[in-house]
Amino acid sequence: MFRKSLPLIGLALALSACGTVNRGVESVHQPVVQRTDYVIDLASSGDRLAPGERERLEGWFRSIDLAYGDRVSVDDPSGSTGVHAEVDSLLGRRGMVVLNDAPVTPGAIAPGSVRVVVSRASAHVPGCPDWSRSASPELVGSTMSNYGCASNAALAAMVADPNDLIQGREAGAAGDPATASKAIRVYRETAPTGTRGLKAETTSKNGN
Repeated sequence: MFRKSLPLIGLALALSACGTVNRGVESVHQPVVQRTDYVIDLASSGDRLAPGERERLEGWFRSIDLAYGDRVSVDDPSGSTGVHAEVDSLLGRRGMVVLNDAPVTPGAIAPGSVRVVVSRASAHVPGCPDWSRSASPELVGSTMSNYGCASNAALAAMVADPNDLIQGREAGAAGDPATASKAIRVYRETAPTGTRGLKAETTSKNGN
């Protein structure tokens, strides 16, 4: 009787060894952050952008949907501060600033030109969903192969700046009580939408 059960035990051990193994509380499925650099070369005139280049840069910002989390830098071989200030003024309308250090990008910058670099980070959890491991039988003390996929994928999708997953923010504005309580104050002071009454609606074609 015992000998007949040996193949079944061997089959169970083989099945339990298949798929992703995760014996800890921390999921093996973690967000991965990737960076993409967008570049545009602009003509300069002295210590400023050439005529029309400021408008061209603004249009380029709109075309790539420049938004919070994007990091903008200026690569100017001449070391001019005027172009840096012009780009900074455009970003100021979006609540952003120019970073001091520009990443290395392929291709040489032509003489009389400057390069604006937008670095955009994205986060995703590779390998999810993962149903490679059966929930039972479990003979090695591993959680399900899909453990952590939902929570970490949601975190990667919701984080405003994926770079924060690599290195958190230093103490600063987040420690300001006025900033921390702003959302609560708005929630408490805003009147409920129902106080203005219900909007009259009709299903008839002519509104009668």
